[in-house]
Amino acid sequence: MSSDRLYYTDAYLVEFDAVVRDVNRKGDKWQVTLDRTAFYPTSGGQPFDTGTLGDATVTDVVDEEDGSISHLVDRELEKNSRVRGQVNWSRRFDHMQQHTGQHLLSAAFEHQLGAKTVSFHLGTAASTIDLDKELAAEEIAGVESAVNAVLWEDREVCVRFVTASEAAKLPLRKEPARDGELRIIEIHDYDLSACGGTHVSRTGAVGVILVSGFERFKGGLRVEFVCGGRALGAYHALQRAVNGSVRLLSVLPEELPAAIEKLQTAGRAQQKAQEALNERLAVHEAVNLAAAGEKIGKVTYVGAAVSGWDAAGLKKLASVIVARPATVVVLLTPTPSLAVVSRSQDLSVDAGAILGQLIDRFGGKGGGKGAMAQGGGLSGEPQAILALAREVIGQQSMVDNL
Repeated sequence: MSSDRLYYTDAYLVEFDAVVRDVNRKGDKWQVTLDRTAFYPTSGGQPFDTGTLGDATVTDVVDEEDGSISHLVDRELEKNSRVRGQVNWSRRFDHMQQHTGQHLLSAAFEHQLGAKTVSFHLGTAASTIDLDKELAAEEIAGVESAVNAVLWEDREVCVRFVTASEAAKLPLRKEPARDGELRIIEIHDYDLSACGGTHVSRTGAVGVILVSGFERFKGGLRVEFVCGGRALGAYHALQRAVNGSVRLLSVLPEELPAAIEKLQTAGRAQQKAQEALNERLAVHEAVNLAAAGEKIGKVTYVGAAVSGWDAAGLKKLASVIVARPATVVVLLTPTPSLAVVSRSQDLSVDAGAILGQLIDRFGGKGGGKGAMAQGGGLSGEPQAILALAREVIGQQSMVDNL
């Protein structure tokens, strides 16, 4: 029960009448099959259309194995009724620009550099093509210039249907993935490809093709690109970012790289100076904390909630304190959300076991073993957590093993 695919012959058709052939409940939505449709289903790397069927909103379109197209809608439609379909034109046209742009860009890479497209994906924000070879940045820039020159010639984009035997005689850019009658997209004197997607009627409607990024991928190259309205949106986003940076740094646009480099250099120098100060502060505060420790059997227990330190800072404080012999330290942030447990090397107690009992009582997660353990997400009064830690350390069974 195949559906008549109106978009095959007219990608600009966005309003149509159809008969509802079948309706099936699917969760909180309904799956509707029509005798004819202009809605494009997700297929061949191109996303589906959205729109309406009567008063129902189309949220997904699926190409079924039996050749029919099902439309997922938000309300029930009556079987055998006539319904008016309305395709979301802005989404459709965006996909048309991107898909025709992809054909042009893939053809340009092959014409200019012999780089073949092995796969492509039309995304919601940007699209990609995967090439079978790596290319230099200047080569990619050259292809970008060449493909836009072809695009601005406003070449005709034609749709035709051929048999398998006819297709075998055509110089198709890529071997077709299916047998039988094929739908061919021809960009005049530039590209010939088997494709079921929607396309503009002339290349000029794509507007512009912009390569927005590239990276090595599976032995080849993944190229990200945007076309038409997306390219304009990308330019506006870049313009806002540059203008904002220019205002903040009080420089001209062309001076931004040097200004950013200067800030990075100053930031690295400041970070090193900060690390040196933190080191000195950690030693000073560790001495004060250790002086306030209390004896529990054979060991000195240092437990405290300290402000202004992250997990790395707590570990640094703890390491300075347990440099003293026979010392166990439990440090918390005041919230407390972070905890560090450590012990000096001459003791055999498992810091992870102490932390485990704190987590059992006060929640959170973390781990460690031997001399150091750390955790986060503990909820409780710091003094209550520290009191439990003292109790654990003070248990005779624990003391005997210290």
